[in-house]
Amino acid sequence: MPFGLTEGHFLREKMERYSVIQEKNPREIVLLRGGGCAYKACTFCDYYADSGPDVAENYRINRDALSRVRGLYGKLEVINSGSVFELDSGTQALILQVCREKNINIIHFESHYLYRKQIPALRKAFADFDLKMKLGLETFDHAFRERVLKKGIRETDPAVISRDFDEANFLFGIRGQTLESMQKDISLGLRYFERICLNVMCGNSTGVKPDREVVDAFVSRLYPLYKDNDRVDILLNNTDFGVGD
Repeated sequence: MPFGLTEGHFLREKMERYSVIQEKNPREIVLLRGGGCAYKACTFCDYYADSGPDVAENYRINRDALSRVRGLYGKLEVINSGSVFELDSGTQALILQVCREKNINIIHFESHYLYRKQIPALRKAFADFDLKMKLGLETFDHAFRERVLKKGIRETDPAVISRDFDEANFLFGIRGQTLESMQKDISLGLRYFERICLNVMCGNSTGVKPDREVVDAFVSRLYPLYKDNDRVDILLNNTDFGVGD
């Protein structure tokens, strides 16, 4: 999910890294810090600024966030600046430990499409849990996704794209999107994924800015249709899950 923050914000200790989502699919959520997004080419995202080369410091930050997990609802969502595969091995081991100790049954992770071949091994490592992998897809519109957003997902077939993933993030509110294109993304998302998360573009340090007309079209026409759908999370603001700054 994109965050409208500068690098300076990410380096502050006041970053909120733990929260509880109570409305839909109730779960705990932690925002961890890794070595950084390996792809780092998405035109709309400055989320990768929440990263650092100091593995020990990253682990300390992650340990503090994970220490707050209580086992509520038996579900934990883990997000970070990129993919779960970019978290250090110590943090990954700690996630396993905490989930076992707190009787977590379902774990949600995020990953870029480029890591899809590593997902089976991750599922094996977390075989004791029901692992839900979330893809930052943003849109099924291949031309828009690759020419405008630069996601690095060459595949066009929704069935192939969703093969290794259970959930997906979509990004709305950018010039070039329409009510029809957003509705199509939602319909396809619900067909090919167990759950979807609709993120409304918020201003950040990149050159991609929210388009007021597109945002208004989503909020007035589509938001009312899906706001009560248990399979659809909607983030009108990028901190609506309670983590970030």
